[in-house]
Amino acid sequence: MPRHSTAVEDYLKAIYEIRQETGAKLVGTATLAEKLGITRASVTGMLKKLAASTEQLIVYTRYRGVRLNPKGEKAALEVIRHHRLLETYLTAALGYSWDEVHTEADHLEHVISEDFEERIAAFLGHPQSDPHGAPIPQRDGSLPARREIRLTDLAVGQEGAVSRVSDRDPELLRYLGRLGLRPPQRLRVLERGPFDGPLHIQSSTSPSVIALSRRVTDDVYVTIVSVN
Repeated sequence: MPRHSTAVEDYLKAIYEIRQETGAKLVGTATLAEKLGITRASVTGMLKKLAASTEQLIVYTRYRGVRLNPKGEKAALEVIRHHRLLETYLTAALGYSWDEVHTEADHLEHVISEDFEERIAAFLGHPQSDPHGAPIPQRDGSLPARREIRLTDLAVGQEGAVSRVSDRDPELLRYLGRLGLRPPQRLRVLERGPFDGPLHIQSSTSPSVIALSRRVTDDVYVTIVSVN
């Protein structure tokens, strides 16, 4: 697949990730601007340019938002594959910690060749997920579906296994690392504080009870564990 500019790849990746995180059919310009750290006017200008392009990467409706066409989604997944393979390589081969790799991978994801990508994948044994538990898209652009929910939505008394965590906040990753809340750690929700209060959990490897704010639990995803 032909490569696009860094700016275009950033837009496609951001649109894809927002839709995955929110479940929204269309991504609003304000949300996209916040994620990319640029002005709404800049976002609107770029979306109009992409929508008018013969490449047909996106569908943009003024005042409503944007979604990816199949071609745009495939391009986004290619960038995400680069990013997650790079994060995995940096931790496995170069000793980076999981809170250091996101920024490095952001810089490198746009410049590696397809041959280099495949060599990384082969060196790593074709991993299925990155250090944060996020699935790595396959070479053909496919991405297996997962049945997971935010830790925030796990009910009192339920058990879950950490499937992935957001990789964008190094401080949060360091905090979760200290608590041992990495994939595939199992945990149980013991209590939910009133008025959107903290979630009290206990991991399967420690008797300690941990209180987590929604700021944390919204960025931790789990798969529900059936208890017989």
